[in-house]
Order: sequence, then C-alpha cells, then structure tokens
Amino acid sequence: MNYRHHYHAGNFADVMKHVLLVRLLRALQQKPKPYLYLDTHAGRGAYDLRAAAIGDTLARTPEWPDGIGRLWHRAGLPEPVADYVALVREFDRARGNLESEVRYYPGSPVLASRVLRAEDRLALCEKHPAECDALRLEFGRRRTGPEGPGAAVQDMDGYTAIRAVLPPRERRALILVDPPYEAQDEFAQVATALGEGLKRFPSGVFALWYPLTERARVRDFLSAIVAGRPPATLVAELAIAGDEAARKLKGCGLVIVNPPWRFEAEARGTLGFLADVLAQEPGAAGRVDWLVPEQ
Repeated sequence: MNYRHHYHAGNFADVMKHVLLVRLLRALQQKPKPYLYLDTHAGRGAYDLRAAAIGDTLARTPEWPDGIGRLWHRAGLPEPVADYVALVREFDRARGNLESEVRYYPGSPVLASRVLRAEDRLALCEKHPAECDALRLEFGRRRTGPEGPGAAVQDMDGYTAIRAVLPPRERRALILVDPPYEAQDEFAQVATALGEGLKRFPSGVFALWYPLTERARVRDFLSAIVAGRPPATLVAELAIAGDEAARKLKGCGLVIVNPPWRFEAEARGTLGFLADVLAQEPGAAGRVDWLVPEQ
C-alpha cells in the first residue's frame, strides 16, 4: 500500500466523514448501554498537518486549508459542525499547539476516543506496519478517563476484523469502513464486507466511506449494497464540485446502515452547510437519500 493519509488529513473529505462520525457516536450514547466502535482502516490515529506540505521528494500543496482550515475561525457554525471543530481544537491544544492555525489533527480513531465513554470499547485495525506502529504509539500514551477509553490495536486486515470481531459482546456497535481505495476491486470488497458483517450482526450501525470519482463506479457500488438486501440504509454525499469538473476527486459519500433516529434530517442540514462552505468549483452540493427505506 502506497497511501499515506497525512498528505490529505483535515481535507474536505475528512471534515465530512468526521462530522457525521461524531453525530453517529453521540446518537449511540442516547442509551446508557455501552457499545463497540470498530475502525477497520484506522490509519496512524493523529496527524501533524505541517507534514502535509512535505512529499516524498517534493513539496506538496496541503489540503487542510480547504477543509478544517475553512471552519477554524468561522463563527455561527451549526451545532454538529461546531461540536466537531471543538473536538479538533481540544486535541490540537492538548498536543501543544499555541498558534492561531490548526496544526495537529485527530484521525477517526482518536476523534472517536475523545467522544466515547469509559464503558465503551474501541477496536482499531491497520494492516500497514508503519501506520499500525504509529497508531499503537498514539494509544500507548492514553489512559481511560478524560482522554476516553483505551483501545485494542490490531495489525490485521480490516475486512478480516469484521469476521473476527462481530458480533460484539456489547450487542451494540458502530463499524466504520474507510479504506484507501487503492485496489481496483475496493468497492466490491466493501460491499462484500458489509454483507458479511450484517450476517453476523444485523443490528449494527455500519458507516462506509467512499470517494466520488467516477459516478458509474459509485452507482455499481450502491447497487451491490441494495442487492445484499440490507436493513434501512442512508446515502449521504458531499460534492465540492459538479460532475463536469476536471478534478478527479469531486466529493465523497457515506453509506449508513441502521442509521439512528433523526440522523437523516440532521445530516441533510449539515451537508447543505458544508457544501456552501467547502465548495471548490461550481456544482457543489450535499444530499441525503434513502437507499433502502425504513420499513
């Protein structure tokens, strides 16, 4: 695997994914019973955004200024976005940044750990050796308490983890599937993993992230999910440019299986706001639709 997320950390796709992830985690906490958070492609856990400007051999243009950077000093954020920005700001300050601009950005596992309660549980999987070592180091610093619960970090393939970890002992779980989409068959792997996960744990909340590049591939992906006959399933998408734009990555989406009550309406308003703020070309938009309606 050649992908290194620190070049992209804090970009528009992270913003969209992490805002919705925090809302899903908060929704699960409406009930006192503990739950599992499983991150199948966890990455290194935290990112120094200064590294985003350093490539393997040449300087790079960092992506975070057009993501978290557009929200950092903005007033009047809607509550779901303000909640996410506050969590990032707390992490950035806790890591020691005293400058006015954000420097340290939490990945999905660290962000989740700052939301979860002590009784909740994290299972984090990362198969890239260097990234997994960094993830272990990140969580090796942590203790149950204000920083959130501890975590089980596994150097294993995330798709294997779905078979190994589910069903969880808590009988409640949020499973984030967020691969790098380097493999040609990654969309098919995600759809297959969802089917396997639902066989083992049909009541789990599954969140599947995907890029908006070629619309035809996304249509096939969503059709494959429907063919598996899942329970109620939402599709939330954020486009920062229209389909006619020349840029390769035009946006991203999140498939949510078994979404919490009222999540649809909240996500629709949130993505509408983010589309306005994070737009990079004409045609930016946010949408939330039922892929499989509630019965």
